[in-house]
Amino acid sequence: MIPDKYKWLLKEPAPKMLIEALKLVGTKEMPGTKDNPEIIEWAQETGLNKVYSADSIPWCGLFMAVVAKRAGKTVPKDPLWALNWRNFGIVASPGMLGDVLVFKRESGGHVALYVGEDKDCYHILGGNQSDAVTITRILKARCVGIRRPVYSIAQPLNVRRIYLSASGDVSTNEA
Repeated sequence: MIPDKYKWLLKEPAPKMLIEALKLVGTKEMPGTKDNPEIIEWAQETGLNKVYSADSIPWCGLFMAVVAKRAGKTVPKDPLWALNWRNFGIVASPGMLGDVLVFKRESGGHVALYVGEDKDCYHILGGNQSDAVTITRILKARCVGIRRPVYSIAQPLNVRRIYLSASGDVSTNEA
């Protein structure tokens, strides 16, 4: 389900959060009042099931929490609030492969992983992007935080800036 222009990501040996996130590409929330059991299980797995009970609730922060947990990273306090991911890991600039990017949007925030960039946009892998785990483009001007995971041994050698062509739709409201 990974678009052809991003299939190169499948050959990246690290970082762990990116590898875990790629396994979930294509996961979709259910329409109407039904819930995708996999997304609800993420809430169980991360201990957020007391505050997260339906996939109609914004779930980009839940997606990031399950990816971070599976990669052995410390999840920030109240991870369902996307803007709280500005407290994850360490401050980083510029963004590089596998970094956590936090964005401002009209009704709050959004959080996802850096997979690349073009002149105007970051290409990000995240949850609750058009109600699914996808890769999309978001204007760089909306970014309010770039955070790098703390690596226990050493930063993976493939953590680097990735320059991509400016093709595809630009997301304006992730939900």
